[in-house]
Amino acid sequence: MSRILVVEDNADLAQGIAYNLQLEGYEVRVAPDGRDAIDACATWRPDLVLLDLMLPGVDGYEVLRSVRSSGAAPRTPVIILSARAEEADKVRGFKLDADQYVTKPFGVLELLERVASMLRRSAGAAGNGGNGPPAPAFGDVAIDVAKRMVLRHGAEVPLSPKAFELLLALVRRQGAVATRHELLREVWGYGVEVISRTVDTHVAELRRKLEDDPAEPAHIVTVWKVGYRLAR
Repeated sequence: MSRILVVEDNADLAQGIAYNLQLEGYEVRVAPDGRDAIDACATWRPDLVLLDLMLPGVDGYEVLRSVRSSGAAPRTPVIILSARAEEADKVRGFKLDADQYVTKPFGVLELLERVASMLRRSAGAAGNGGNGPPAPAFGDVAIDVAKRMVLRHGAEVPLSPKAFELLLALVRRQGAVATRHELLREVWGYGVEVISRTVDTHVAELRRKLEDDPAEPAHIVTVWKVGYRLAR
């Protein structure tokens, strides 16, 4: 049974979400504020987090930053649920490695489908990368899909969860070009409404950590006005 942490200070909304999730067979815990959310991630180890941004005390952004950096939930899927609909709020959430961003009000059926989809994707990645065989090595980089580890010269390279998934998406294309919109849909689960800078930021992380010269990348190559491809 998958565990879902609902981080929401509106008690009626939190209980409504929890009730519908429980009907689907999930084990649910509610955290009414940011501090409780951070503690629950560390001790209860949820399989997915539904995170409000406007929380008393520690806000949702700080919760996300804390659990990603502390190791409490570095790879746990996080879906932000927020009344903040500005593009800047969404970009900030994605930069902190949120997996999806849902604006309130939202439909219960849509939310349940997003939850199920994220859990399927997470389970697939933990097993064997989700969409195929383990990714091969390129250059001096090796990828262990099952352990979600990237090695360079035999030493582990720490990557953010989204950067890791982006790397797999590029490797699996075997040199074919991936557009920014394709990568947004595949890695973040969003369509064209999310700005392409989200992809560019994570590509920069990959280059910084995996290329000899990030300014002149040999492997993670830009295809002008289209997107990116992986050159071996």
